[in-house]
Amino acid sequence: MSSRLNPYLTFNGNARQAMEFYANVFGGNLVLNTFAEFGATDSPDADRTMHAMLETDAGYTIMASDVTSDMPYQPMTGSSLSLSGDDADLLRGYWEKLSAGGTVTMPMQKQAWGDEFGMCVDKFSVSWMVNISRSQA
Repeated sequence: MSSRLNPYLTFNGNARQAMEFYANVFGGNLVLNTFAEFGATDSPDADRTMHAMLETDAGYTIMASDVTSDMPYQPMTGSSLSLSGDDADLLRGYWEKLSAGGTVTMPMQKQAWGDEFGMCVDKFSVSWMVNISRSQA
């Protein structure tokens, strides 16, 4: 396998719900394992997600886990996940699903550079930027 870079998100007990949400947004194959499945059956964290991976038909990979109850939870700050391309219908569909139930921090609209662009924080507190490249026609 060649090297790749992909986001690994951390949640505080709701990684399963978040990853199921992203599977609904992007489609693909979601594999999820709990701490209990790796031997921690008597742990207070048994039902938390130890590791989840979503691989989509578009080639996206998102990984995630829950922190254990003895770890401090640090929400993601200072960064965003960025989606960009020229498939306007596909990207608008992602935008609609990601922003639903979340907070739009910059509405999807045409920008000074000619593309459509928007920013939101989804209902799991993950920041997203979506850029739809203008047609080169």
